[in-house]
Amino acid sequence: MKNIPSVDLSDFLSEEPSKKQQFIKEIGEAYEEIGFVALKGHFLSDIISDKLYSEVKNFFDLPTNTKESYEIEGIGGQRGYTSFGKESAKGKSEGDLKEFWHFGQEVINNEKLKNEYPENVVVKEVPNFNIVGMETYKMLEKTAIYVLRALALYIGLDEFYFDKFVINGNSILRPIHYPPIQGEPKGAVRAAAHGDINLITLLMGASASGLEVQNKKGEWIPVTALPEQLVINVGDMLERLTNNKLRSTIHRVVNPPRKDWNKSRYSIPFFTHPISEMPLNCLPECISESQPKKYDDTTAGEFLNERLKELGLIK
Repeated sequence: MKNIPSVDLSDFLSEEPSKKQQFIKEIGEAYEEIGFVALKGHFLSDIISDKLYSEVKNFFDLPTNTKESYEIEGIGGQRGYTSFGKESAKGKSEGDLKEFWHFGQEVINNEKLKNEYPENVVVKEVPNFNIVGMETYKMLEKTAIYVLRALALYIGLDEFYFDKFVINGNSILRPIHYPPIQGEPKGAVRAAAHGDINLITLLMGASASGLEVQNKKGEWIPVTALPEQLVINVGDMLERLTNNKLRSTIHRVVNPPRKDWNKSRYSIPFFTHPISEMPLNCLPECISESQPKKYDDTTAGEFLNERLKELGLIK
């Protein structure tokens, strides 16, 4: 496979059962084969997307000491600012060439979860940053819920299996800034090869090329999508839950050609995380004699904590 498949969520939302079934088949098979799709027909409008990119640039243009005042110690970077080079891929000693921000869940009707999650950090210098950020968060979360409904049906579960785990879930919207590269990177890249931790990731169109995904042959394929599409990939939690039926594919963000080192790159992924109590035990529907159970039982919270330690975000 040389390109990631394209699918249209409006087919799943259609009143025509054949269109809905075709979407389920297409996205399920794509996630078995390469773990990535380009999706149109989602809930995020171009207007909101453009507004957020504008606000993200305004934030990252702030002086370093101002941005660092929003870096909150002791929460593993779950909210607010994470400074340049602090995160590294699993198994890598070099920090990625990026800085980023985290918006998190604003819980409705659940005091226990409200107390469990850190509060979002408000940036007073960029007054619309938080407003547009959370507007985007809700539209991407809504899209993720419908994608997971399609995947539940593909796996053989009840359509709404994931709803109780991802509504009020620990999802994160991460605006990322890859600054201009200053001098030889010495082994560091904008984002080293990695798999995502979560259930699925929804990526808004990046401001420059660089994202690559590894296919089954080990070849690196540039990920391209039309401006109106989201790139959506399987994370390690969903791969584990489905006993490797759906693939969490390794991907990376490579450094640009030297002539483009002076340019910034912006990217905004939405990491769909469930509530921490969600069991990640391999689903019986995905276990067979030919595909025996590959993972020990765990929960989403335990798995996330383990991975944040591996990434160097918590000690």
